[in-house]
Amino acid sequence: MLQSINLNQPEDGFQGLITHIDGDKNLKKKLMSLGIRKGQQISILHQRHNGVVIMSNGSRVALGASIAEKVFLQEPEVEIQDLQN
Repeated sequence: MLQSINLNQPEDGFQGLITHIDGDKNLKKKLMSLGIRKGQQISILHQRHNGVVIMSNGSRVALGASIAEKVFLQEPEVEIQDLQN
């Protein structure tokens, strides 16, 4: 089984699937409104010291470091580019 990492850890260009979100109901609801939910495919656009910018559902979303540390993802078993062919 692949290990999950939080959004603060991967480098620019990483693509993965969200495995789980730690946090209360309000945080999960807010993230869902931004298209960030379990099973969602995302790409890391810019990794910064105080947060991260991701691509989710064709939209750019900026998250602060304290929120990004609560969102966990892993590399998909099949490369995402392979699915697009």
